[in-house]
Amino acid sequence: MNVELAKPFVKATTDILSMMAMVTPKAGKPYVKKGEIASGDVTGIVGFTGDMNGSISISFEKACATQIVKNMLGDDIQDILQDVKDAVGEITNMVSGQARAGLAEQGHKLQGSTPTVVIGDNHTIAHLTSSTVMAIPFSTDHGKFTIEFSFE
Repeated sequence: MNVELAKPFVKATTDILSMMAMVTPKAGKPYVKKGEIASGDVTGIVGFTGDMNGSISISFEKACATQIVKNMLGDDIQDILQDVKDAVGEITNMVSGQARAGLAEQGHKLQGSTPTVVIGDNHTIAHLTSSTVMAIPFSTDHGKFTIEFSFE
C-alpha cells in the first residue's frame, strides 16, 4: 500500500475534528488491518469510485464519539444515539471529501458515496476491495478512533 495515500486522510481528519469539534487528534503508527471487526463502537463508511475503487471508514470509541458530538452541538443534544450517528456520518463525509481533494492533487479522480453509519459492539466493516486494508489509529483527550482505507 502506498504510504502517500494515507497523508490526505491524516490531514483531513486532523483539520475537520479540530475545526468542527475542537478536538486535536494525534495520529499513531499505521498498520495493516487483519480481520473485519471494527476498532470502535460507531463507524462511518464511505465508498469511492473513479480511477481507483475503495472505501474509508472511521471507527470511534463510544466516549470519543460522544465528546465530539457534545463539542459540535453544545448543550443542544436531543437524542444522543441519533446525534452520534448523524455526527459520525457528517464527519466521515467531510473527511472523505477533503481527503479526495488531497488525493486529486496526487492525480487520483474519485467520487464518494453517501456515508453509512454502523453502531454496536464488535460490529464488522467490510471494505469493498480485496486489497490490503490500512488502519491509522488516532488518540484524543476523550478516547480513540481509527481510520481504515483500502483501494484497488
